[in-house]
Amino acid sequence: MFSVVLNIAGTLFHLYLAARLHSLEAVRARVSRRAWWTGALLVWLLYIAGVHIGDAALDWRWWPGQFALTWLGISFVMSLGLLAADLAGGFGFWWRAHTQTLRTLGAGGGVLLAVFALFQGMRAPVIVEHEVHLRGLPQALDGTVIAAVSDIHLGAQRRSAWLAARVAQINALEPAAVLLLGDQVEDDPVGAPWLAPALRGLRAPLGVWAVTGNHEFYGEAETTVREFEAGGVRWLRDRRVELAPGLTLAGIEDVGRRMRSGGGYTEGLARTLSTASPGATILLAHIPAPALIDAARERGVGLMLSGHTHGGQIWPFGYAVQQRFARYAGAYEVGGMRLYVTRGAGSWGPRMRLWRPGEILRLTLRAAPAAL
Repeated sequence: MFSVVLNIAGTLFHLYLAARLHSLEAVRARVSRRAWWTGALLVWLLYIAGVHIGDAALDWRWWPGQFALTWLGISFVMSLGLLAADLAGGFGFWWRAHTQTLRTLGAGGGVLLAVFALFQGMRAPVIVEHEVHLRGLPQALDGTVIAAVSDIHLGAQRRSAWLAARVAQINALEPAAVLLLGDQVEDDPVGAPWLAPALRGLRAPLGVWAVTGNHEFYGEAETTVREFEAGGVRWLRDRRVELAPGLTLAGIEDVGRRMRSGGGYTEGLARTLSTASPGATILLAHIPAPALIDAARERGVGLMLSGHTHGGQIWPFGYAVQQRFARYAGAYEVGGMRLYVTRGAGSWGPRMRLWRPGEILRLTLRAAPAAL
């Protein structure tokens, strides 16, 4: 079903883009209609082939899948510019004398948007720093730094060199603990010898901890878990640990499948935090589902960390994401609990972001004053 949606959406964007670009006098004068549409047909066929071949394959098949996703993103973003021009000109029904100028500006604007989105998607994630005042945090832990990263989506787009650069970036933050918030892989397990050594390069005295995301379960989740464990990553699958005296770290299994089925999805949290923990509690949950947020607050969680939404990734999809997840990107106060929903370090689908780049969180924990 998902491939059908991609086929339809990609075809519509492709046809609209091809038609509008060939309507420009500068293009028509240089490329015949037959040649233009023959080329457009070939690009479309390559796009369709790429959609069906898929994105996750790590052999020769990876490039058609990558082309399909990238072309889908480019054609969508360029269509935004051309659609703005069409709306301004009434699709040629008014301002006819300026139709060519408007469409040329729209095409140029679309190209600039696409280039910027590719740059934002491919650049290194930025470091976003916050201080978090936690109720119950012992004074001895005041100033503790943790690094949180979500949605790295290792696979066809991001491999050993990308991960090595992120390990160096995280180590430069000098964190006491590294927290991986889900969607470590695109779909399938990485299945590569470089993964474990790269993960073992993370330097964190209190350990590297992870929770599952929905993408882990699109492939063989248990194999992915074992691959990361071989790199020293410890998983929190509906369990909690004492990260340090007076600081509890809890993590729940991804709730995406239960959400899709329409059932309840807070049982794992209820089991994990069935009793109160002394001191402060940090919860890792990949999806910032409303019921999870409310339940975490009620169970005394001081800090909840999530990802999943990518901050919408490509404008204007953030507005649609926000309809499902009201707290979809950034920092929130929820009844005394601090919630961070990170945009993630990687991307899904087109390796593009419009407008904001990926991110890694550097959180400095502070003991809350007694009055708080």
